[in-house]
Amino acid sequence: MRRDMSEKTPVDFWFDPLCPWAWMTSRWVLEVEKVRDIEVRWHLMSLAVLNEDKLDELPAEYRELLETKAWGPVRVVIAAQEEHGADVLGDLYTALGTRIHNQEEGPGRETVAAALKDVGLPESLMDHWDGTPYEPQLRASHKEGIDKVGQEVGTPVIAVPGADGGQLAFFGPVVTPAPKGEDAAKLWDGTLAVASVPGFYEIKRTRTKGPDFSNL
Repeated sequence: MRRDMSEKTPVDFWFDPLCPWAWMTSRWVLEVEKVRDIEVRWHLMSLAVLNEDKLDELPAEYRELLETKAWGPVRVVIAAQEEHGADVLGDLYTALGTRIHNQEEGPGRETVAAALKDVGLPESLMDHWDGTPYEPQLRASHKEGIDKVGQEVGTPVIAVPGADGGQLAFFGPVVTPAPKGEDAAKLWDGTLAVASVPGFYEIKRTRTKGPDFSNL
């Protein structure tokens, strides 16, 4: 028998809808919700904010992506959160990620507007695309995630129960494709296992595959 929601283990997840790796990790953690007693709490971070002070150091293609496509979606998402509550983030992220990544529509205005419609949010949120009064809230949400994990990371950031009874945050886990079923459960159990060891910091290997959305 599954426990009451109040007894579920909270898992905090920071995402930028632009990032394909965050998208796959988010689908994994939702799969974990089906097989373990966890509750995912969604938070926004921003690759544009993360990289704004080091744009000159980035490859030209990635710099152009951040400058032209990264700001609009997160402005709209933070406006949705501030005007309609944090509970809208999970469904909105699913709608955005499905269109941006699975359906390869990209993170443009039409895609974001369609995602808003998918989840019943008002089209007027698109007024925040080019600028929003909620930028301080966006930066605060981003900072909360980064402060938990450190500066030399990207998205996603995930915070899970740690060794001292509090939370330990990671960049990742980075997966491709997103594990399903028992594989999802095994990765979650392993995540908890390493987080339970005082002094644990990092496991890493070079990625040899690109994002694989074939099972989403």
